[in-house]
Amino acid sequence: MNGTEDRKNPPVREPAIRTLAMPADANPSGDIFGGWVLAQMDLAGGAVAAQRAGGRVATVAVTAMTFHRPVLVGDEVSCFGEVVRVGRTSIAVHVESWARRGFGNERIKVTEGLFTFVAIGPDRKPRPVPRDTA
Repeated sequence: MNGTEDRKNPPVREPAIRTLAMPADANPSGDIFGGWVLAQMDLAGGAVAAQRAGGRVATVAVTAMTFHRPVLVGDEVSCFGEVVRVGRTSIAVHVESWARRGFGNERIKVTEGLFTFVAIGPDRKPRPVPRDTA
């Protein structure tokens, strides 16, 4: 996916979202629920897509999702998003999640997925994504 499967270090840019995995988000074995991780990734992808769209977006699909390693209670989870495709009303964002365990600096890629968002207008209907002016 976007040539990042073999990356050993997180992206150099700032994460779209960073949070701590807490005990309330875990199963009895101490692993964080996949749905919690998915929600964090959706928030991160939505923030990246909204910035590119210049406004509100809504998730319309998660077309790929891979859980590489478990997220544990106490992990600092950083989600990085990168726009990989822009359509007329849609934006595809590749999202990677990296965990920092304990008090060390080692980062482990735990998940990645492809999220598709649609730009939403004030009428709550799809609207065109502005052209990239960068």
